[in-house]
Amino acid sequence: MATASGVSAGPVLQLPSLRVPSSRLLPRRAAAGAPAGNLFVKRAVVYNRRSCHHFLPSNQRGGLQAAVLPVAPPILDDEETRKQMAEDFGFTQIGEELPDSVTLKDVMDTLPKESPWYLLPLAWAWTGTAVTGFFVIGHDCAHKSFSRNKLVEDIVGTLAFMPLMYPYEPWRFKHDRHHAKTNMLIEDTAWQPVWQKEIESSPLLRKAIIFGYGPIRPWMSIAHWLIWHFDLKKFRPNEVPRVKISLACVFAFMAIGWPLIILKSGLAGWFKFWFMPWMVYHFWMSTFTMVHHTAPHIPFKSSDEWNAAQAQLNGTVHCNYPQWIEILCHDINVHVPHHISPRIPSYNLRAAYDSIKQNWGKYVNEANWNWRLMKTILTRCHVYDKERYYVPFDELAPEESLPIKFLRKFMPDYA
Repeated sequence: MATASGVSAGPVLQLPSLRVPSSRLLPRRAAAGAPAGNLFVKRAVVYNRRSCHHFLPSNQRGGLQAAVLPVAPPILDDEETRKQMAEDFGFTQIGEELPDSVTLKDVMDTLPKESPWYLLPLAWAWTGTAVTGFFVIGHDCAHKSFSRNKLVEDIVGTLAFMPLMYPYEPWRFKHDRHHAKTNMLIEDTAWQPVWQKEIESSPLLRKAIIFGYGPIRPWMSIAHWLIWHFDLKKFRPNEVPRVKISLACVFAFMAIGWPLIILKSGLAGWFKFWFMPWMVYHFWMSTFTMVHHTAPHIPFKSSDEWNAAQAQLNGTVHCNYPQWIEILCHDINVHVPHHISPRIPSYNLRAAYDSIKQNWGKYVNEANWNWRLMKTILTRCHVYDKERYYVPFDELAPEESLPIKFLRKFMPDYA
């Protein structure tokens, strides 16, 4: 049938007669390509594979009486047309039009219900490393290198630590002390060598220390977290109010976040989606801190012998990790400039390290993260000795040092 535009199209759709007051149609007058001052009904059709529009004029004072419009078959129904369109538009495929009866739920129901179980460790490793990046953001806030606004830093730092169950202010107070007393005996709040009198005090404590500084040392930050951050007696009176606020935030997350996770995914979901990534996070917390300041040739010194420049430059290790770890953890491994000047933001650490290497490179300790490095720390850096710096457990208590002997035998030795 011929339409007003002179285009012939196949089947015809007869619309029923209806009247629409022009006052109700007036707001819809802006149809692209239509003459000004008229009302139109617009319909898209395809002619010679090109999209066209028909505009049917209507008097403003009257209404739409009836219209006879051509009906063309949907353009996506024809396979040859879809192939041609895909080629013209640069697609690899143009799909058929989805039937009106299909709902989004129908599509979602066809998705895999659960990822294969053997992919979970990869997900834990990635997620745990990523949330370690949350910690580094809070770490920058604590060092006043995140924002010029102290309140913003306190809020962001607290929020970044909450999913990790780490109280921000207690950690900040103790971490400031670590920077002020790096590798100082007794005073440093990070890793300390074991004192010989500790392993001689009782057989039970000796076994616990050997196991803790041996096989489970990459998770000993959990013990540090519990011992140092929740006891109000470990803080000065003027620090206690801020400590209480941080503890309240952590307990609020525990009281609200954990039940919500369990409600949505059960105890198994809490284990998979929170606990295991949290364990990976603590692996990195322990490993980073351990590698940064622990080596057979790096001494801990008493306060009367301690030298700040030696401790921060000589006593801090730059360690290279796989790039994906460095990216997710915001270059926390570029640690030497951070100890020289803690207010350097994470995104400027590499430039600062390049400058340090140019000027002080011969004094820098640098390593690549590898099995031999970890084996050296776990099997040799144990008990304090002023001359040798460290004495391994199996020299002092060979019969009870089976965990250390196990690591010596079975940990790979390649760098």
